[in-house]
Amino acid sequence: MDYKRPASPHHIEIEINRSRFICYIQPVSNRAEADSFISTVRLRHPKANHNCWSYIAGKPDDVHQWNSSDDGEPKGTAGQPMLNVLCHNNIGNICAVVTRYFGGIKLGTGGLARAYSQAVQEALRELPTDLVVPTLDIELRAPYDLTGEVEQLMIKFKLSQCERSFDSQLYVKGKLASSLEAEFRQALTPYQHLVELKIS
Repeated sequence: MDYKRPASPHHIEIEINRSRFICYIQPVSNRAEADSFISTVRLRHPKANHNCWSYIAGKPDDVHQWNSSDDGEPKGTAGQPMLNVLCHNNIGNICAVVTRYFGGIKLGTGGLARAYSQAVQEALRELPTDLVVPTLDIELRAPYDLTGEVEQLMIKFKLSQCERSFDSQLYVKGKLASSLEAEFRQALTPYQHLVELKIS
């Protein structure tokens, strides 16, 4: 499944009933990078009342890469609402930290959940993103007289990072969009007795 990821770090600030909410967004490749970013924001705002956070440190549908924290706010009023916003936007490889400076007016549990959600929504609205297309590694060996057909398939299926070598047979190595695997295998059916294919 294709998904979006942050193209660069980004932050915004909003004020709700005198409380300041600063949302920081950071692209991350794994949970360790997300944890490191959260620590960085905490160091940047040592006097903040809360630094609540959520992240999806990999693909959006990989729940093992999800995590969140209310950082002292009432349970369920910050980290989870922030994570819900990320999940609904089909975005991955992302860490969001919302720093709150309390302005003296209590927002109540519903108000807090709305405020933290709004901070993340505002940040995502202006966030530059890249499209991530999950890929599979493919290796293909074929007789030389199939070179033309193989080249056409490489173009049709937009194989990326292709490497070719010529030994006793034509050898091709590259990356194929995961969503095209079944169609690619089907396209090779007429040559299956001649072609050796490995997909991982």
